[in-house]
Amino acid sequence: MRLFTSLNKNYRINLKSCRTFSSTSKGRPTGIFMMNLGGPSSQEEVEPFLTRLLSDSEIIKLPIQKWSGPLIAKRRSVMVKKQYGLIGGGSPIRKWTEKQGEAMCRLLDNLNPDTAPHKYYIGFRYADPMTEESLKKMKEDGVHRAVAFTQYPQYSCSTTGSSLNELYRQLCSNNLLNTFEWGVIDRWYSHPLLIKAIVGQIRKCIEQEFSDEEKKHLVLLFSAHSLPLSAVDRGDTYPHEVAATVHQVMKELNFEYHYRLVWQSKVGPAKWLLPATGLAMEGFAQNGWKCQMLVPISFTSDHIETLYEYDILYAELAQKKGIKMKRAESLNDHPIFIEALADIVSNHLKISSRSSKQLGLRCPHCSNLYCADMKKFFATG
Repeated sequence: MRLFTSLNKNYRINLKSCRTFSSTSKGRPTGIFMMNLGGPSSQEEVEPFLTRLLSDSEIIKLPIQKWSGPLIAKRRSVMVKKQYGLIGGGSPIRKWTEKQGEAMCRLLDNLNPDTAPHKYYIGFRYADPMTEESLKKMKEDGVHRAVAFTQYPQYSCSTTGSSLNELYRQLCSNNLLNTFEWGVIDRWYSHPLLIKAIVGQIRKCIEQEFSDEEKKHLVLLFSAHSLPLSAVDRGDTYPHEVAATVHQVMKELNFEYHYRLVWQSKVGPAKWLLPATGLAMEGFAQNGWKCQMLVPISFTSDHIETLYEYDILYAELAQKKGIKMKRAESLNDHPIFIEALADIVSNHLKISSRSSKQLGLRCPHCSNLYCADMKKFFATG
C-alpha cells in the first residue's frame, strides 16, 4: 500500500482550474460515470462475480483472502446460481442502470445545455462493464469533464468508497489522472425527489394492498443492506445516512404508520447490523403485528436482494408465519426517480464544489491508504 501511495507522486497535476468546472468544449460530451456494485447478467457470470467480490478486502475481510475468496466463491456459486435461476437467470441491474442513464441524460441536455451533450457510462465494481473498460471508452469519446455519480444514495466505505478507490486506482495505473476534470456526487440520501419517489411507491402499495382497518396495524419495515459492525466501529457513515433517509420518508408520510429500520443480506460469521429483516418480521408477528410492508431503502433498482430475498425468501417466511406481507416497488425507471437523478447531476454541474464536504473526511479509525489518496484527489485535488 505504501508503494501505491508513492505511485501517486508521479502524477501530480494542477487542479486549481478544476475548482470552477469550466464548461466542456462544444461537441465534447460531459461524462456521467454511474458507479455501482453490479451483478451477474447470467448464471455463467455468477462465479466470476463472486470471486471478484469475495477477493476484495474493502467489501469483506477474510483470512488468507487471496486463496479463501475464490474458494468460497466456488462453493457459494452453486447456491447463488439457483437463486438467480429463480429470478430469471441473472441480475437486471445493468438493464435498469442503462434505462436510468439514458433517461437522465435526455433530461440533462435540456436542464444544462452549457454542458451538453451528456453521456452516461457504467462503472460496475464486479461485473461488466467494469471501471477500467468504461474509463477507456470515456477517453475514446473525448470526454474531458466527468462526474463520478454513486448509485448508492447513502455513503459507505464498502460501496461508494470502494468504487471511488477502484476509480482512482484505474486512473493511476492507466495514466489517466490528467485526462478528465472530475467532480464527485458521493451521497444524496435526503434529496427531496428521492424522498418523493420512495413515498409515492409506499402510498401506492398501501392503497392497493391494505384495507383501512389493516392500515391501523401496519408496520413499515425499511430494509437496507446490512454492514459488518467492524466497519461501523471504524466510523462508517452508512447507518446514520440510511436512518436519515428513513426519517425524511416518514416525515413526508406525516409519521402516519408504525415503522422500523431493519437490515438484510448478511454474509459470513462476523457480527453485522441488526435486527435482521427476517427475524424482525417474525418478532413483530409474534407480538401481534401481522400486517407488514417491506420498503427497499438503500436499493434503488431491482436485483437479487429484492427479487430473491424480498419476493421469494421473505414471502415464504410470511406465508409460514401467517403474515400479510407486501413490498413497495423498487424505483427502477420511475419518472420521479429519473427526475431526481437528473436534478442531482444538474445541480452538481452548476456549482464549484468538487464533492460534498463529507468526502474529504476519512473515518476516524480508517487504515486504508487508498482512501487517503483517493479522498485527496477527488475532494481537494
